[in-house]
Amino acid sequence: MVTIGRPNLWLILIIIGQVSELTLFFFDTLAVSYNQPKFCSNVSWNQNATIFANSSTIGTTPYSIFINTDNTVYALNRIHNQIQMWLNDSMNLTRTISGGFSNSWSLFVTTNGDIYVDNTNTSSSVDKWALNSNSSVPVMYVSSACYSLFVDINDTLYCSINALHQVVTKSLNSVSNMTTIVAGTGCPGSISNMLYNPRGIFVNTNLDLYIADYTNNRIQLYQSGQLTGTTVTGVTSVNITYILVVTTYYPYVTGPFLIIASGLHNVILERLNSSSIIRSKYSSELTADSQIYARTLCIKAQYYYEAIQVNVIKDGSYTILSKSRIDTYGYIYKNSFNPFNALVNLMAYNDHSCANDQFRLTVNLEVGIKYILVVTTEAAGNTGAFEIIVSGPTNASLERINKTHDKCVIGGPCNSQVKGIGLTLDDILRYEINSTMTLYNQPLTVKISVALTMIMFVLGLINGILSIFTFQNESLRKVGCGIYLLASSITSLLTISMFTIKSWFVILTQMNSSISLSVLRGGCISIEPLLKTFLYFDTWLNACVAIERAMHVYKGVNFNKEKSKCCALRIIFILPFFITATVIHEPLHRDIFEYNVTTSKDPTKIIERYTWCVVKYSHSVQDFNTAVLFIHLIGPFIANLFSALFIIFGTARRRSLAQTNQSYTEHIRKQLHEHKQLLVSPAILLILSMPRLIISLLSGCVIVSDNIWLYLSAYFISFIPSILIFIIFVIPSKLYRKAFKDSFKTWQRRTRNWINS
Repeated sequence: MVTIGRPNLWLILIIIGQVSELTLFFFDTLAVSYNQPKFCSNVSWNQNATIFANSSTIGTTPYSIFINTDNTVYALNRIHNQIQMWLNDSMNLTRTISGGFSNSWSLFVTTNGDIYVDNTNTSSSVDKWALNSNSSVPVMYVSSACYSLFVDINDTLYCSINALHQVVTKSLNSVSNMTTIVAGTGCPGSISNMLYNPRGIFVNTNLDLYIADYTNNRIQLYQSGQLTGTTVTGVTSVNITYILVVTTYYPYVTGPFLIIASGLHNVILERLNSSSIIRSKYSSELTADSQIYARTLCIKAQYYYEAIQVNVIKDGSYTILSKSRIDTYGYIYKNSFNPFNALVNLMAYNDHSCANDQFRLTVNLEVGIKYILVVTTEAAGNTGAFEIIVSGPTNASLERINKTHDKCVIGGPCNSQVKGIGLTLDDILRYEINSTMTLYNQPLTVKISVALTMIMFVLGLINGILSIFTFQNESLRKVGCGIYLLASSITSLLTISMFTIKSWFVILTQMNSSISLSVLRGGCISIEPLLKTFLYFDTWLNACVAIERAMHVYKGVNFNKEKSKCCALRIIFILPFFITATVIHEPLHRDIFEYNVTTSKDPTKIIERYTWCVVKYSHSVQDFNTAVLFIHLIGPFIANLFSALFIIFGTARRRSLAQTNQSYTEHIRKQLHEHKQLLVSPAILLILSMPRLIISLLSGCVIVSDNIWLYLSAYFISFIPSILIFIIFVIPSKLYRKAFKDSFKTWQRRTRNWINS
């Protein structure tokens, strides 16, 4: 621990174990913080520490600890992804919080007991764990890890983004997800308005911001509302050695030079024997066959890129720069690069630090660690040759990573890459809807979607009314098949109604960016799960009809109508609970992702606002969701297929054994003619379910925009069975047609009597 005294200010730096981060606590006698420990004026420290948690309890990398006014200690266990708590003077672990976060860098605890924890590795957010809560909610979305967090007296959340060299804030009382930059320009540097890998932060009651500017070895003070900081302590102190590097504007120029230093005191200039710089080179080319991803988050643009593995044999500072005729952009990652989430493991990135639109990255590289350099372009779709030059204390090996990703587009939670297991209308129309246009000026895909939605709604409404009108006939409900079809008539009407609501909700919310987040979040959480519930219920009821008919044909005169009716009532009662249990997890993992496009000159000026409904599953929940989708898709599919085959071939086989005067083939023809009305419905349902099934079984890496009409057609076709109950079941059947006519005549008679009365 190092204590530095200054007028009215004490700075205490604490370094724990192997932690390289500095946790800062400032105590200003003029601006007392609400979480100030109660130190007396002549405080002294016991030289013998008391160990209450070792590496077996807290792990080897406890990057952040926090002590509140009650002397409760909070610490991050990054090994087991836990928040651990020790009450005042307790030597035993009091409470452990876990779930939903991993590899967190920082935490902060407010006076009311709410815990804020960095969760950028899992969901690019800062999450809030309310006091005594068993779950967290995201309160801030950031593009890279928060190395330190702080909540000031105005309930403003601060985050120091180490990789972006900035400190950003967000009001916890605002529903907007927009963040404000309060320190740093986004580029590394040592001048007064720049930071270099900021870490610890503190805000006093005057809203003055103190930042541990890690790589610059200093502490910067940003007074409230100011974007220029002053150095409180650090490199501006006395007895600091500075290194002046003299070189030339043009390469390979030599000659004598003179240095004149003037100031308040003498300056000692002494020549250093600098070690030689070793350069390594790598040449390649971006072509139309290179991998493509979304370099800019949430923007529909495709950038060619090449991933290069970088390894060194000596620790040190290395400079990586590009040389090309195209405008290049460089990113450096530690350990791994995931093109489907390009923010994970990001160390640094750069664009125009060098002349001629080239990037320059200066990073500390270590032996035994794999680094990935991603070379892409400033503008989308650009291609061309490039050269990479790595300068440092020793040679660096550069090797191209040959991995294919099926040209998936990345970019985080709102990119155009989607899983092929279960497409929604949000995924399909996400990049087709233009928020700056009216409905009349929208792309053809959007206008056709609207037209088809309304046509299907009208047809579904007519179908539902006619079907209910038919199957409410008591004579048809003496067997299970009639009960299933009455229930299916109701669920099909609910399905097509919810489908219409879903379509208009997606289109209108994407066209109108002024809709409140609460409305968007409510629709995101509820509409899709309800639509799936009704659709799955309707699909399973149709499968039950197919199975019932197959059993009826199999048993013939021995078919028990009363038993069939009881079985149908039980299934209709149980089926909603079963389906709800398989989709009840979805609302818990759905949320609204908000992305604001700002100008480079004024980050607070929003040009455009994007809001999308996103689903964030853990691996286990994703596996469960995939299994559920297969059950609800393949289950009814198999039921319809095998019921149709059994009606024909099973019955034909039984009769061929009993009636040997006819061949098996002749019996098959006879069964086709005799039960053709029973084959129409499962055959149609089978055909209509195949596009959705095929789309759902595609590879997990799908770019919707490549085959927008294919996915859009498959999505709409999957809802056609909900508007064809009357056509599929009533029209081919003489019994059902007669029941419909009888019901219609009864309705006409009642109508006349009502009019005449």
